[in-house]
Amino acid sequence: MERAQERAVAGGADGPAARSGEPDTHLELLVHGVGGTTPEEMLGDPRTVRVTGDDTAAVFRRAEDADAETRPGGHGGRPVPEAYVWCNLTSGNGARALWLLLLPFMVVNLAHWMRPAAHGRNRAVRLYGLLVRLAGLTLTMLLVAAACEVALDLAAWQCAGARDCARRHSWLGFLSPAVSGEGWWSPPGRRLAVAALVPTALTGLLWYLSHRTWSAYESEKPPAGTPEPDEHTCRTSLGRPGFWYGRRLVARLRAAHTAAGLLTVAAAVVTPTAAFDHRAGGAAALEPAGRLLAAALVLWTAVVVFVVCRRGRSENRLDQGLDEHLVRRLPLGALALLALTLLYAGWPRPGWRSTGRLPGDAAFGGLALAQGVLVVAIGMVAHDLYRRHPDPRAAMRGLGGPAVALLACALGGVISGGVAQRVADWLDGTGGSITGPPVLLTWQASVIPPLLTALLAPAGLLSWRTWRRCRAERREVELDHPGEPEDASRTRRIARTRATAALTDQAPLVVAFVAAATFLLGAGALAGALVTERAPGEATRGTSAVVQGAAEASQALGSWLVGLGFILFVTWGRRAYKDASARRTIGILWDVGTFWPRAAHPFAPPCYAERAVPDLTWRMATWTRRTGGRLVISGHSQGSVLAAAAAWQLKPSARRRVALLTYGSPLERLYGRWFPAHFGPAALGSLHREVACWRNLHRLTDPIGGPVRLPGGYGPEVDRAPLRDPLAYGRTAQHPLPAPILGHSDYQADPAFAEERELLLARLRPDVPGPRLRDEPSAGPGPDGEAGAQGSSGRSSA
Repeated sequence: MERAQERAVAGGADGPAARSGEPDTHLELLVHGVGGTTPEEMLGDPRTVRVTGDDTAAVFRRAEDADAETRPGGHGGRPVPEAYVWCNLTSGNGARALWLLLLPFMVVNLAHWMRPAAHGRNRAVRLYGLLVRLAGLTLTMLLVAAACEVALDLAAWQCAGARDCARRHSWLGFLSPAVSGEGWWSPPGRRLAVAALVPTALTGLLWYLSHRTWSAYESEKPPAGTPEPDEHTCRTSLGRPGFWYGRRLVARLRAAHTAAGLLTVAAAVVTPTAAFDHRAGGAAALEPAGRLLAAALVLWTAVVVFVVCRRGRSENRLDQGLDEHLVRRLPLGALALLALTLLYAGWPRPGWRSTGRLPGDAAFGGLALAQGVLVVAIGMVAHDLYRRHPDPRAAMRGLGGPAVALLACALGGVISGGVAQRVADWLDGTGGSITGPPVLLTWQASVIPPLLTALLAPAGLLSWRTWRRCRAERREVELDHPGEPEDASRTRRIARTRATAALTDQAPLVVAFVAAATFLLGAGALAGALVTERAPGEATRGTSAVVQGAAEASQALGSWLVGLGFILFVTWGRRAYKDASARRTIGILWDVGTFWPRAAHPFAPPCYAERAVPDLTWRMATWTRRTGGRLVISGHSQGSVLAAAAAWQLKPSARRRVALLTYGSPLERLYGRWFPAHFGPAALGSLHREVACWRNLHRLTDPIGGPVRLPGGYGPEVDRAPLRDPLAYGRTAQHPLPAPILGHSDYQADPAFAEERELLLARLRPDVPGPRLRDEPSAGPGPDGEAGAQGSSGRSSA
């Protein structure tokens, strides 16, 4: 690919706009959607040049358009196309495979942004954010505790302490008293000290990934300048100066979570060591040291919790503070305590032998209980916010955030339990030489089969609804293509595609059911583990044969399913490391999950929008200021969300000179429903009023994009009637071969795209916003709902 430096344009960076009477330059800034593409495909030309940007994200033009600003009018009134390519932000080198480890952190971070809209409820909003941040902290502790369970308990304590297990795994021989002949590393305390290096290294890896991705993705500052009189009239926080620059909060949370991980490791080491010193026959001389270390760990943990609770996001200004002393001293203090703990555990203790398992049930049970309480509290706050300002389109009546936070905790529990169970099976083989993981983890794995069984109910309901809708859509397809020869197979295929695409709107039902079932089954597993202190199969002995058989089958099947999931997880990560196409698949998942800044968890995958939104904002602001030309930002799918976010970041004077064209857009269908505080009706209505003009294209066959659904009081309609898909039902002179069903792709292939783009350019003026005109009948649906030449039946999507 040919590269070029950014071309200078007439007028300079702060020079005057194009002089009156000169032909003005029009620019169309294209932003691709999920999955990414190449600049050659976006621009339809094999010869492209990079006009600004780097290898991670850049703006490209066709080679012949590189100096378009120096020859206004040279395009015959057509806009100069530019392509902003950002796909490398979510699918790049092999290190992206490590992001799979961060999935629970990404999900809990989403919960922070899913709160209901709140007007004047600042305290409730701060409380909601605080509770989600605490839930994120428990997830970090859970992941590190799982690593401690594997390394300290299963490997160093149980396997190395059992002769048969240690002989099967020779790499543990130097830690085994039986194999090494009471070697220097064989005492239990020293074994724990050596094994503690594994969760410590995991904590360090999480810190490294968070710090590295911040520098690579999120360190771009939004444009700054002199505020304008109406700059703060935007109805969404996405337009605030500091929204896309959360350096201070991320640094504080990163320090706190790193310290929490190190303190979790220290607690896992000091608990069994201090317990031995405290009991009769223990090392009485070391008991005071153990008490002091435990008190210091509790005190430093309180400091960590205070730091997490103390400060949230500062969005109203560009906060460039860093709290350097806190960011450095908090994890260093935890590291010092961990070092002292390892020294304390490694001190000689005659007569100490490892038996049974480490006291992990209390730790995992306490974390599960804390997460349950936090989820309930988040739900209460969210319900209160929704009750005061109800939004009928909000998913789950405003409870989407608590449900997603619960699923994040459940996902963390399943991953933790799966890793522990698989490692235990691998270490023990077919023997019975080790006790195994904590009982709670076995109970959590045992509830997976009942959960999957329960999911058959919504799956059956959705299948029935889809079948009914498919039958109804067949009639609609026939009405959309009157006078054409009937093709039953093609009609069924189009109807089935429409009905399947409508399943997206049923996502709140599925999430609500899964969250409710997960909460009930998780509570039952916690209660069962705490009450019986035995695995489900053992706890049901003496009951009826049916109950005992079901418990044993669920326990065995759950362990197998967790193991299978863990194997698939590792295999996918390994494949993603080696295969670029697999990395791109993972990147598609992250396109949606990592749009939002890291506000609740610093170890979540990086927010690509903190690089992409400033890029687009800088490009639009500088180009319109330099040339005085007209600009249409054209966003497909997730690119439309980036386009809207960038438009909100513009100053009002620049925003009024920009037109917005969105197609296949999830702005309302996904973001408006699941993130109502930021993309609700008030926010989208505000965007429509503040840009020069806005049109939105969608299809009934698109499972992602949909109409914007602006209320009638917000001005002219933004949505065009659903586009016809396929473009031709049968064979025609224009389409001699069967036209494909496009669904979410190739919107630019529809003639309506060029028509709407020309309409937007006609409404713009070089220096001032054009008048807001009602759509002409030929340009789209008229007041009576009839589609224009390129529209379909005029129905809005479900």
